[in-house]
Amino acid sequence: MKSRELSRIRVVIVAVLLLATAALLQARGRMEIQPKVSDVQTIPMTIGAWRGISQPIGTDVLETLGDGQYLSRLYSSSSVPPVDLFIAYYSTQRSGDTIHSPKNCLPGSGWTPLESERVSIPIADSVSFNVNRYVVAKGSERQLVMYWYQAHGRVTPSEYMAKIFLVTDSIRMNRSDGGMVRLVTPILPSETMEQTQSRAIEFARNLYPSLNEYIPR
Repeated sequence: MKSRELSRIRVVIVAVLLLATAALLQARGRMEIQPKVSDVQTIPMTIGAWRGISQPIGTDVLETLGDGQYLSRLYSSSSVPPVDLFIAYYSTQRSGDTIHSPKNCLPGSGWTPLESERVSIPIADSVSFNVNRYVVAKGSERQLVMYWYQAHGRVTPSEYMAKIFLVTDSIRMNRSDGGMVRLVTPILPSETMEQTQSRAIEFARNLYPSLNEYIPR
């Protein structure tokens, strides 16, 4: 009995995958909609109490990232430690260039993850979105990393859900555009983890309202 049930489940899964693949191939045959957006390089240099300085992105990194729009900027304030902002936006992901997960890049840069969880960013009364939160270390240095995936007015911390939304939106909306936002800030020996996290959350709250202009709904 269990064997028959498992066989039925497998048949259903295969059928669903085949239907999804057929629908996606049909969607690929249509002219994809690529909405007009502002260049991420025009994101305001001033965000809340922070003032940004653009940082160069290496040619090797750009080759790995593929064809998209990228922003790397360090935002500093006289009263708190800086926040490193990185944004990647792809107007299409059908050509094979897709959003890379920061958690795969951190070990390659020498940073070791110490802990990870998800936290909520409040943006209005009773409105919030969840993001990934990592604490990473390299020698005696520690940093707090927050990142999320964003497309079509939707935010998710999950790489897998972002991939699922990519497929469903390609079918439903004939669009495969989307982006990833990452914040990094140092954890100073003189401050608590709550202070570091509050700084990153405050920066995210100030940044988020302008993102729809660069990662469209």
